[in-house]
Amino acid sequence: MTPERCGWAGSDPDMVAYHDTEWGVPVHDDTKHFEFLVLEGAQAGLSWSTILKRRAGYRQAFAGFDAAKVARFTPARVEKLLLDPGIIRNRSKVESTVRNARLFLDVQEEFGSFDTYIWGFVGGRTIVHTWRRTAQLPAVSAESEAFSADLRRRGFRFVGPTVCYAHLQASGLINDHLVGCFRYGELTGS
Repeated sequence: MTPERCGWAGSDPDMVAYHDTEWGVPVHDDTKHFEFLVLEGAQAGLSWSTILKRRAGYRQAFAGFDAAKVARFTPARVEKLLLDPGIIRNRSKVESTVRNARLFLDVQEEFGSFDTYIWGFVGGRTIVHTWRRTAQLPAVSAESEAFSADLRRRGFRFVGPTVCYAHLQASGLINDHLVGCFRYGELTGS
């Protein structure tokens, strides 16, 4: 019998795998946080399935999501990336990834880790919602508004409140699995 899932996972194998193994799992790894920042920023205006299909391309293009390496990308490297069919070839998004990598390092230096910084927006604990229908899920929250505002104050780009909410969901700071979804029980222990 097929387990009940959040409706957005659909039947696409990449989306189902992402839903079943990653989405909503608490992240405490800076490389993974940087990966989600890159991918969520790239997704702005596009579907998540489009980005998932290019995830391997992003991993290769952006040095395995090593922020220190990406921060050293030169304008020539950016030009080369704009020819890479494995990623979304949007100049603003590619350039912002390099800029955001430099700023990501600044946050790490200030807080000791990006993980410490980001978990501060939720008081160090996953916010667990009890949504029953996909239509109940918000696009933003007070936490994503605060996270977005702080990132933008620091100079980050492609980090609006909706992008930040998606990041908080993806990295398990907010659990938005529907109550009837099998992952809800697995992640909350209920």
